[in-house]
Formats: sequence, structure tokens, C-alpha cells
Amino acid sequence: MSLFPDTFGIAAGALDAMLVPAPLRIESGIERLPSGVVRVAVRTDLPNCKGRMLDWWFKEFETNEHLLMWHPVDHVEHRGWDAQWRKGQSYVGATIRAVESLGDIPPVAAVIRFHDPREAFSPGAYDAACNRGDASLAVIARIGFGDDVELDAAGDPLQGAMVHVVRDTPFGAVLRSCFLLGPAHGHVVPDAVALGLLQHCSSEFGYLSRCLPSLYWADPANRADVPTMW
Repeated sequence: MSLFPDTFGIAAGALDAMLVPAPLRIESGIERLPSGVVRVAVRTDLPNCKGRMLDWWFKEFETNEHLLMWHPVDHVEHRGWDAQWRKGQSYVGATIRAVESLGDIPPVAAVIRFHDPREAFSPGAYDAACNRGDASLAVIARIGFGDDVELDAAGDPLQGAMVHVVRDTPFGAVLRSCFLLGPAHGHVVPDAVALGLLQHCSSEFGYLSRCLPSLYWADPANRADVPTMW
């Protein structure tokens, strides 16, 4: 199964380059594909963080307070996970609803349904990258914005997709993010919205990286690798 329907104008496997440490032509920026889909790329350094910490975060955050830790300016309201989310265990297959701003764009409702990370890449590519140490985590989802997000029969938003790839480094981790935003209700996504999403993504993971290690180690299950500060 692929994360990308034909309307996105991109095939599964087209994002395999995100799994390779070598620089991409666009690490942070936007481009409009021939299909009319806008592609948003974001690169964010995560000092002192690791992929396992991001994986833990997606299994744990569930309140407005958590969202404000993640982005104290743009995040407005956590409207809840559906029954597929299992705290401390899994977010794959689950849907979250929230309200957030995109930079200077006023607050808007969002629907995000998470998928198995392998669905974003060609067969075997993600596992091979993890085995090489070129990736430590991928978080992927179908996404939609607005009060009337159109869903398919499986509950996936039809408007867009999101791919995050984490690579651990000696300094912490590097996060590569990619968003694909298709036309909604016959209207293409303006550049201003795409740039607002770029700003929002870079900021939210920048904020999170400042507090995530302590939040992660505060969980008794993660005490084994707490570094000594003295």
C-alpha cells in the first residue's frame, strides 16, 4: 500500500532520497509540482535528541499542555486521538485532530492519520536505511486542514501527506520533513500557506528539541541511558 494516491502526482519511492544523508537539492523550501501539488521541505537540527525520543513522544502526547510544549505560539487546541491510538504503544493507524496556526496564518483545524512508515518509500528502503544507521525513525501520515476535511473510505484525509525522517548524529539528530499539499475543493494551496507550514514545522520541532530529552528521561521506562551531568 502506498501513502500517495495518484492525485498527489508522486509515486511511492520518490522520497527515498530522504533516507540518504547526502544533501538534497531542496532541504528547506517549497516547490509546485506539475500536478499542482505543493511540496514543502524542512530540515531541522534536533540537538541532544534521538529518533527513539520522537517515537516515544508520538506515543505519549495527549493534552493541550503537551501541544504547548511542542509549540507555545502556534498550537491552540488538542481535540483528541481516536480509539486506534494506544498510549505508550502505538500511533500507527490512529487519527488526531487539533487546531494550530501556520506561522502568520490564523488558527485552522487539522486532521492527521498516521501510517506505517514503509508506505512512503520503495520496498525495503526504510528498513535498509535503519540498518545502515541512515535513519532512526520515520513518521508518516495523511493530512488535511480546515473544518470540512474530505476523507476517503479508510478515514484518510485526501488533501495531503506528511513524511518525517529522523537520522541520529553525534550531536543529536537531524529531522527531514516533507509535506505534499494537493488542491482542496478545487483551489490550489497558496504559496503563503506552504511557507507558513515550513515556518511552523521548523519552529515546532525546534521548540520540542529543547525539552524532549528531559521529558523522555522522566519516563521510568527510559532511565537506562540517562547521561550523567556531573
